[in-house]
Amino acid sequence: MRGGDNMAYKITDKCISCGACAANCPVSCISQGDGKYVIDKDACIGCGTCASVCPVEAPEPEE
Repeated sequence: MRGGDNMAYKITDKCISCGACAANCPVSCISQGDGKYVIDKDACIGCGTCASVCPVEAPEPEE
């Protein structure tokens, strides 16, 4: 379960696999996937750190 009422984030196809999101995630829920990084939505606490450090704005809140 995610903490709080925050929505989990997802990484869109804008991802350039730079790794900034994974390096800065406080709960280490981001890993290299097939062609882009992926977020474990069950572990994501919805803090938005990934979105704030991404140079191409790939992480977005899940709708």
